[in-house]
Amino acid sequence: MARLTELSPADAAPLLREFDLDLAELTPLDAGSVNSNFLVETGDGQSYFARLYEEQGPDGADFEFRVNAALAQAGLPVATPLPAWGGRCHVLFAGKPFSVYTRVHGEILCQKRVTPSVAHGLGRALAGVHTAALGDLELSESRFGFAQIEERLDRVLGSGRTDLAPAASQVRALARRIQGARQNDLPSGLIHGDLFRDNALVDPSAPSEPIRALLDFESACRGPYVYDLMVTVLAWCFGDELDLGLTRALVDGYQAVRPLSPLERANLVSEGSVACVRFATTRLTDFSLRVPAGEPPKRDYRRFLERLDALEGGALDQALG
Repeated sequence: MARLTELSPADAAPLLREFDLDLAELTPLDAGSVNSNFLVETGDGQSYFARLYEEQGPDGADFEFRVNAALAQAGLPVATPLPAWGGRCHVLFAGKPFSVYTRVHGEILCQKRVTPSVAHGLGRALAGVHTAALGDLELSESRFGFAQIEERLDRVLGSGRTDLAPAASQVRALARRIQGARQNDLPSGLIHGDLFRDNALVDPSAPSEPIRALLDFESACRGPYVYDLMVTVLAWCFGDELDLGLTRALVDGYQAVRPLSPLERANLVSEGSVACVRFATTRLTDFSLRVPAGEPPKRDYRRFLERLDALEGGALDQALG
């Protein structure tokens, strides 16, 4: 899914020399949805993760580099970026930024393998991101705000895909309703924005510190912390329905580091609803539009409409009391 640009070993070798790395083997990875990712093995037996940015330009690639560098400096579990010669954050291939990170060993868990101890550790790690000292790092607003949601839904409605038009119209109506009810003064700062199970490496055998690395800060931006928490709850604690035990463990882990304010607790469902329309929208544009009509997409927008129904039906109240 993520192998969008072909990068041969002959192409990669001179790029990697800019990072003082001697390429021995290059393996394209299928993980992810919008970038081309690679595993790099070097002549001295070390391994690294490399990313070719397909949508973000140099500024976006450099921002992710600086976020990871700041969080690594703060002692949080992330992949440390490698600077290229001259302190550069990236080099260019076919006009696209190419960056390199240390490889962290761990597992990406399926939903059935997420345990309360993993959820608790994840909550602690996320709260660490929200409380980290970031120095002079400048934060931008989200690429997935309500204006961008409208633009993406316009793309679906203008695509000629009559099979997707009713869904796009439904999501647009939901987005407009939810936007009108959103609280605008929630505590905010750096958020990950996309902390799904494939964006964390886990060691399930280490229950006290199971999170090896939080990955993929490409969508990181300024946003409400409680929005980021709810994205993570919906991504990690929802199978066919919201898992009450996992939700409690994740929120408890978060609050062990950063207690939620009464205002934030009052807006958990509201911010979770924002997350639902955001991801329903991007699943329409990034997955449903990329397959022919009638072919099931790899990730289905309807899963987030189900999550929205659950939230608005009181599922979170049952989990948190």
